[in-house]
Amino acid sequence: MTLYLDTADRAAWAELMPTGLFQGITTNPTLAARAGLDYPRIDWASLAAEARDLGATALHAQVFGPIESYVDWAGALYAAGRAAGIETIVKIPLVLDAIRATPAIKALGGRILMTACYDAKQMFVARALGADFIAPYFGRMAEAGIDAMAHLATMAKMNDAEGPVCRVLVASLRSPEQMVALADIGHDCFTISPDVARALLSDSHSIAAYHAFEAAVAQR
Repeated sequence: MTLYLDTADRAAWAELMPTGLFQGITTNPTLAARAGLDYPRIDWASLAAEARDLGATALHAQVFGPIESYVDWAGALYAAGRAAGIETIVKIPLVLDAIRATPAIKALGGRILMTACYDAKQMFVARALGADFIAPYFGRMAEAGIDAMAHLATMAKMNDAEGPVCRVLVASLRSPEQMVALADIGHDCFTISPDVARALLSDSHSIAAYHAFEAAVAQR
């Protein structure tokens, strides 16, 4: 099971990364804006070093702006990761112009993730490009009236075909219960928000049992 923390909020990093649950951190311009960051001005080497110091082995960040700038930006992100001693992975949206830029980004030698996936058919694109990951937006799919579970069930099977494996990193999750349902059909790689992470880490029955154990010790 591989878990990533899906946020640019460094206070949430400091709170949740020390649990040891998360292999790394994923982010994008929307998450950065929510965290009060100016995405074009982020010092990725500094941010990557902060993630590394909190135990992350990988930091995923998304290309932005003019398509013709994607390759240079991706190269700078890979270099920032090398400088910080952590793997940086470039996220590329599954839209035509960005797809056209993907082979040149792939040629830089770092790993890539195809993001904003809403349909199992996009797995063909990701695998044909040699992408290392694809991120279906499970919660957003369901909220758009798409049968998200059916698409994810199909995607779980598609890596059984011949060719390079593209790992499905399920994003846009709304609850641990969704994670459990997806694990039941074969998924084992998730990126989750701080709120979902907190829900995953808390169970009222476990808390009650813990307090009963401590009370038993205190009575002796």
